Amino acid sequence: MRLPRADGAVYIYPVKGEFLYAESGPACSSRIPYAAVHVVADPFADVSPVSPAAIDWERTLAFRRHIWSYGLGVAEAMDTAQRGMGLDWDAAKELIKRSVAEAKAVGGRIVCGAQTDQLAPGSARSLRDIEAAYEEQCGFVEEQGGQVVIMASRELARVARAPDDYARVYGHVLSQLRQPALIHWLGEVFDPALAGYWGHSNLDAAMAACLEVITANRDKVEGLKLSLLDQRREIDMRRRLPDGVHMFTGDDFDYPTTIAGDGQRYSDALLGAFDLIAPAASAALIALDSGNAEKFDEILQPTVPLARHAFGAPTFYYKTGIVFMAYLNGHQDHFRMVGGLESGRSAVHLAELFVLADTAGLLRDAELAVERVRQVMAVAGVSAS
Repeated sequence: MRLPRADGAVYIYPVKGEFLYAESGPACSSRIPYAAVHVVADPFADVSPVSPAAIDWERTLAFRRHIWSYGLGVAEAMDTAQRGMGLDWDAAKELIKRSVAEAKAVGGRIVCGAQTDQLAPGSARSLRDIEAAYEEQCGFVEEQGGQVVIMASRELARVARAPDDYARVYGHVLSQLRQPALIHWLGEVFDPALAGYWGHSNLDAAMAACLEVITANRDKVEGLKLSLLDQRREIDMRRRLPDGVHMFTGDDFDYPTTIAGDGQRYSDALLGAFDLIAPAASAALIALDSGNAEKFDEILQPTVPLARHAFGAPTFYYKTGIVFMAYLNGHQDHFRMVGGLESGRSAVHLAELFVLADTAGLLRDAELAVERVRQVMAVAGVSAS
């Protein structure tokens, strides 16, 4: 297999081509695991990067069934599904509606992202505008029968002037919910527009403000999904959460450590990385259920280089690697993305992702994956021989 390097050289990679995992798995009982999942674009839609999202619904829902078949929950319409990077609110509504119905049909666990992206950038004039936008989206999720994940709002980050503004908005929105929600703190490494969230540029002060919101609304918060890619802060914040509030790790760099825990506390999971590594995640969690922490770590550690590569800087383009992996594994027939985001990573990056996936034993059909990598590399000017 001829693959490119960053120095411009082409090298020969000997493909291992061994899929190491089962074709399905039972639900985990020792942790609550969600995969934040991508959407499959309609490759034949006549669209441009600024067009409304065009989705291949059959393939998109089939991928969710794949995730459920491994005993994992689905975190729907979140940043992995390109919220804020191509998936507009109208498409997100249809996605939530279809996915919740599919979850009910197969008995799968699902949570759904609600934010304020129906507001045009810069259009909110007050905190009340932001509250109303959150109310609309949360109401829609609950009307479909889904559980809400309150996502971070770019408009709130723009309009809010102090931590009290966040406390007001979150308190109001949470008070309207029928069932407890997850709160998603997405760090600026994932979305630079969210810098200074919770009213502080200092992360220690931001953590304190977030904890105050959770504590003040304890009966309406099931858990916090933390996406700062900072294991130390996650462990510290996990220790400080009110009793009964779950920490859902969003640390796509160090998830084996955060999920395994420290003997007293552990993190549940809501990870875009689980879209990449669902078969391995399932096998590892089964081992953890049986009390075999060593096997859990043995299974997951080979997947960490893959996840770290996919989520490397600029981190907000990790969705491109997620979709490329789904393409390699036959979950879709094309490497096209909503908004043309397939251009978000270089041929060199994608070639290394292929190598790391092969090393981790995550290529389901090596011949198919090799053929598809060759096609993508040919577009970049790498000949097959």
